[in-house]
Amino acid sequence: MVEVPYGRRRRWQQQKYSNQPDVIHVLHVLTDEGIEGMCTVGDARYTSMRARDLEHLRALVIGEDPLHRERLDSKLRAATRHMFTLPGWHGAFDNCLWDIAGKVAQLPICDLIGRARSSCPAYYNFDSSRIEHALDDARKAVAMGFTALKDHWSSTAEENVSNARAVRHTFGDTPLFHDAASAPYTYEEALYVGHALQELRFEWFEEPLPDRNIDQLQALCSALDIPILAPETLMHEWELSALWLRLGATDLLRANARHGTTATLKLAHCAQMQDSTIELNGPGGLFGLVHVHLVCAIGNTRYYEYFPGGTRDEIGREIGLLNPPLPANGCVHPPEGSGWGAEWDRDYFEKKRIALL
Repeated sequence: MVEVPYGRRRRWQQQKYSNQPDVIHVLHVLTDEGIEGMCTVGDARYTSMRARDLEHLRALVIGEDPLHRERLDSKLRAATRHMFTLPGWHGAFDNCLWDIAGKVAQLPICDLIGRARSSCPAYYNFDSSRIEHALDDARKAVAMGFTALKDHWSSTAEENVSNARAVRHTFGDTPLFHDAASAPYTYEEALYVGHALQELRFEWFEEPLPDRNIDQLQALCSALDIPILAPETLMHEWELSALWLRLGATDLLRANARHGTTATLKLAHCAQMQDSTIELNGPGGLFGLVHVHLVCAIGNTRYYEYFPGGTRDEIGREIGLLNPPLPANGCVHPPEGSGWGAEWDRDYFEKKRIALL
């Protein structure tokens, strides 16, 4: 992190530290009947599992019934406290259990859950480095068939509002979203930006303030009509996310199924009971395959989050995934194979593997 000017104050800004690629951990869960569940740990981020957590996982689950997902989720959540590890640490294992269940039933996961739609629209995260780059990139996205666009403006509140006006002027009635994760707004700045976004008919205002500022988020939700989307930084424990919603500290829920499909579905039901939606933070496990199934199975979600340039989806090809989910005409479609439907070049996968834990 480097300290840089930000309006009349200073801020911490992320700076690339290393060009070394992240190690990608892939979890394999094998049943005594020879069925294999597979899922990546994390997604494009948080891609590794601590060796100690893997040891605990083996001790806690070997010998259990892989179809007893609720029992195992309860057991592993209870163990989290005594392991002093991160909430959601066993998400990849839960996703492997869903893969096994789909293969046993010979159904895609979205059908096993209960399909809500055959495909789901994707929104495009456009280049937000400079306004001219943003407009060019967003035009390319629209030409490819995307019908919704999201920015990541990180400048001052005034400049971000100016950029938002330019995008709205250029793209008419296209659904637009503002992600303020990299813009360290004060409450007053977030309120100013929120009023401007309302005027510009933006669909949601994402991470306007740090998740931990619950009182300020509550005040912001009360003061604005535009939906607030949170929490993302602290979304690892589904019960806490549900609490944000019940307390009025967010209007819509952010989630990522790298913390487990079982937890994500519970959170979706919580949001539905509050007449709200759950919006998945891309791409989810298996380089997007997990989220592609879930956005087609969860009724109260609206979009699949897409990042261009292969940084979230096509990177799966580097370890042998043959069918990463890429939007066609602005929509994603789950594969028809059983489980998550991942297709692997296993010879290439074994060639790329650097260790077996």
